[in-house]
Amino acid sequence: MTPSRTGRQLVFVVFGAMLLLGALAATRAAESYHLLKKYTFPAAEGSTREYFDYITVDSEARRVYLSHGTEIKVIDADNGGVAGAIGGLKQTHGVAVASEFGRGFITDGAQGKVIIFDLKTLRVTGEAKADKDADSVAYDPASKRVFVMNGDPNSSTEFAVEDGKGTVFVNLEDKAELVAIDSNTLKIKSRWPLAPAGAPTALAMDTAHRRLFSAGRNPQNLVVLDADSGKVIQSFPISAGVDAAVFEPETGMLYVSTREGFVHVFHEDTPDKYSEVERVKTEFGAKTMGLDTKTHNIFVDTADFGPAPAPTAERPHPQPAPILGTFHILVYGK
Repeated sequence: MTPSRTGRQLVFVVFGAMLLLGALAATRAAESYHLLKKYTFPAAEGSTREYFDYITVDSEARRVYLSHGTEIKVIDADNGGVAGAIGGLKQTHGVAVASEFGRGFITDGAQGKVIIFDLKTLRVTGEAKADKDADSVAYDPASKRVFVMNGDPNSSTEFAVEDGKGTVFVNLEDKAELVAIDSNTLKIKSRWPLAPAGAPTALAMDTAHRRLFSAGRNPQNLVVLDADSGKVIQSFPISAGVDAAVFEPETGMLYVSTREGFVHVFHEDTPDKYSEVERVKTEFGAKTMGLDTKTHNIFVDTADFGPAPAPTAERPHPQPAPILGTFHILVYGK
């Protein structure tokens, strides 16, 4: 039986639609992260040097918390407008958000304190003693506790993530290990070596599939581990000076940022197989990062840098210093 003209037209329409969808999918896959916006800010009040650290994105509240020397600068996630600032600090590092209590927590390494503030008003409501060089900070909803990582005293080192089920995972930079801590008893449950990565700083987690992503500076590698056994599943070489890693459950994308000026983008093909899909060029010094899970945009911060000082016996390989008053945020998206 010969198909009718209407039937042939329907076949052609369906076939054409399939071709169009395929082309759109191919175009989307080929899209690269590129610079969308740049926001520049003056020197923090009372600062004598340009210093910046962690970025915390509260996607639901549409706020981005920027560690900027003696202050936490709070900006709108959509337009970069300044929503406020929490000042009077000495050297800020990280911010943790506990939305269920309407409170935020700031680590001030120079004071060895955690500053508590109201998420709506940004007013300081209290403080708690930490330790010198109080660095990264994480809120654990299972235990309702805030965990502070103190760098120099080795009471905890560098970065931590929580699984929402009562375990906090911590990188130990000086030992090249990853430690699992019971967030209720505060006892160490496990210790796992991180080879081939060394001097681990950045840490992220896929809580659904129980995968940890730890990135180190010496050697420069990203390591994927099983969060229950500590088994190393896969590893990748990365650029120098890693300081942040973020996993996005909705897309299965993992982002790793480095001081050298790159964001490595990986995809979780399966929980046991990962692939690097892109290496985004940013700017030198843009080692910390935040992810907006609503727009899938990534935020990195850096500054303009002057020449490196002359080598000394104490500092044989000095790094270029950021120039005061040149702090800026770069927003990348597709």
